[in-house]
Amino acid sequence: MTKKKNISFEELFEKLEEITNKLEQGDVGLEESLNLYEEGIKISKECYQILSKAKLKITELKKEFEEQIEKDFEE
Repeated sequence: MTKKKNISFEELFEKLEEITNKLEQGDVGLEESLNLYEEGIKISKECYQILSKAKLKITELKKEFEEQIEKDFEE
């Protein structure tokens, strides 16, 4: 379900919140709870991967920026 292409972090996070709310309400059976929990774990992993990629990109951009500043001051 969450393997759709171009699904945003925000959409994944919203789905994760929906699952969490269902589980917290406590009115679902054991089997459905397990399925929801499993889906939540899969979504959490996808969110983590997206955040890891974003962190790497930010780190790269920051490094490029700092190198450019350092280069400008040397001139």
